[in-house]
Amino acid sequence: MSRPRFLADNDLNDAIVRGVARREPSIEFARLRELGQDRLPDPEVLQFAARENWIVVSHDVNSMTAAAFELLAAGEAMHGLLLVHQSDQIAPILDSLILIWSASEAEEWIGLVEFLPL
Repeated sequence: MSRPRFLADNDLNDAIVRGVARREPSIEFARLRELGQDRLPDPEVLQFAARENWIVVSHDVNSMTAAAFELLAAGEAMHGLLLVHQSDQIAPILDSLILIWSASEAEEWIGLVEFLPL
């Protein structure tokens, strides 16, 4: 069992990544562009994340959700997808991510698609 690791897709508000890092510096929260994967389409982002054991965090509630369910329907791995509406306040999102990191195992999120805040 391992702690959850988060991967921000290209459209995620950077204040979320920075806010998590400020509140809990030991959380791994990478950005696609930092990993050189910023040009991947949504299905490939999810496949990359599954190979590398990242849980994807995204504002792409329509296209990323569709890509996740297509992968799952095809029997492919999907390590978890956390969705955030762009209009949601950031503080509850940060609280939810920190709670997920501190109170769950990464393996519990495999195949799940959830909206934040919890």
